Parts: sequence; C-alpha cells; structure tokens
Amino acid sequence: MKFSFELPENKRFDVVGFGTNAVDFLIQVPAYPAYASKIELSDYARAAGGEVATTMVGLRRLGLKTAYVGRFGDDREGDYGLQTLRDAEVDISFAERIAGAKTQIAFIVIDDRTGERTVIWQRDKLLAYDETAAPLDAAALGKILHFTTHDARACRQMAQRAKATGTIISSDVDNIFDGIGELLPHIDVLICSAEFPEKLVGTRDRRDSLREIKSRFGCRVVGMTLGEKGSLLFCENEFVETAGFQVPGGCRDTTGAGDAFRVGLLYGLIRGETIENSAQMANAVAALKCRALGARTALPNASELHEIIKNQRSRNL
Repeated sequence: MKFSFELPENKRFDVVGFGTNAVDFLIQVPAYPAYASKIELSDYARAAGGEVATTMVGLRRLGLKTAYVGRFGDDREGDYGLQTLRDAEVDISFAERIAGAKTQIAFIVIDDRTGERTVIWQRDKLLAYDETAAPLDAAALGKILHFTTHDARACRQMAQRAKATGTIISSDVDNIFDGIGELLPHIDVLICSAEFPEKLVGTRDRRDSLREIKSRFGCRVVGMTLGEKGSLLFCENEFVETAGFQVPGGCRDTTGAGDAFRVGLLYGLIRGETIENSAQMANAVAALKCRALGARTALPNASELHEIIKNQRSRNL
C-alpha cells in the first residue's frame, strides 16, 4: 500500500526537524536499583540525544539532507550538542542559542539485563517557543516537516506555513501538551508511543484507539511503536502490523529507539517505498540503534539497514 499523499519537489531539504535536542548522561547498571539502595554501575557515557535532533542525525546518516531547528542554552552542553550536529552534517542554520538558558539534559539509567531505560529529564522553560516565536522561515524548506509537540502552538504555526507549500507534516508524540487538540488536524503522519492513544481518546483497544484518532483529527497515517514487538500503523482504513527485528548482538540500550523508528519510516516515505516496506525499515533502524549505548551511537548507514532487512527476508523464505 502506498502512502496517500505525494511529496513536494524542489525543496532545499528532505526533512526539516523542529523541536527537542538534549544531552544525555547514561548510566548502565546490572539491575535497576531498589529504593534507598546502592549499586555499582557497569558503564557510563555522555551522548547527544533529543527526539528531533536524533531523528535528523539518523536521516542524515542514511544519506538524506536534513536541517535541525531548535534552541540550545549558552552552556557547555549547548556547545556539545551543536557540535554533534555539525559533525553529523545536519544543517543548523536555524538553531538558536538562548542567553541564560540551560540546554535540555537527561539522566538515563539502563538495566543491563534488558537494555530498558528510565529517563530523568529537565527542559528549561527559556527554550520553549510560543506561537509568536515560531521560526516560520524554516517551516517549508523540507519535503517533510517533523516535530515533537512540546510547543504545540508554535508547531501549529509551522505546520500551517509548511502545508501551504505542499510539505508533509510528521509528528513524534508521547504526551498531551497544551494546544495539542488544535495541532493534530494539521498532522499527516502521527506516530506515538503505545500508551499515548488511550491518554488522548480514552480507548484502551489499540486498533480502536487509532481509528478514533484518525476519525477525530483526520491524520492520514496514525501509528504506534510497540517496542521489541514492532509497530502498528493505520492508513486508508487498513492496519499494517509489522514485527520487530532482533538486535544484532543483543539489546544494550533502548534510549532513542522510538526516534530511530521515525528515522526509518521517514526514510521509506522519502524514497517512495510502500507503507509496509517503510514500517519494516523503521523497525530495522530501531533494532540497530539498540546495539550500543546512546540514542545516536549505533544509528545505521544505508548499507547496514539494507543488510539487516535482506537477512530478515531470507530467514522468512
């Protein structure tokens, strides 16, 4: 099944990302510690993250042209976060430094046994965009505009400007933020966590909740990530359920796996793949990401992505 829309041509970028960046401090432990206990860590690292910034790096690693639009503090973490995007060759012409602000950080505790993580984060209010500060000049520069919904009213302004030029709107959402109800009708591809649909529409059954989101808000593709079980997408009144991939060498860290899923899905969309193939790419990128500590460390190049898919198809013959 093909996606139910066409990508615009003659755009400066394949994908423009608007939203979160972060610096992650990752701590691996043999098992998640009990309350008021002590435990020796297995490993630790500092790594760049943030949903949108990570997605732009992942798409760039696959060969697409990407730009990141967002705010950093004027601190050491901001220096580091911006440099990682430069190193990845993501365009940062529209990134900002905010005087007196702290760059978003997260402390992430990872259980060695499963690679599952617990995230403790902070985002400085000075980094937020309201509707009057939305960087509209960047909105329509890509074939796809991808954002998180933390600053929902600014995102709505961006989406309206972008859609006027035919840009496809994609969103990464896992929580309900102020103004999200007015934003959702502008989104073409809405991919969320497994828990979000019930929060939004109050329907526990996964398929019914996706149907209800599409009915209420009109998003043309609605879907959810299901961890190691894969994903479930709903488009054109059909469900596409796609199995997950085994992580080569075993899962070390799930931090950023959802961001990696968006990388693969948007990559498939840009390449003109079917929804089924794009979902398979999305699950493959997510699995490959989990090979190493950090949201971006093990994001694959195109050769690695196509190799794991080829091997999976060979096993299924």
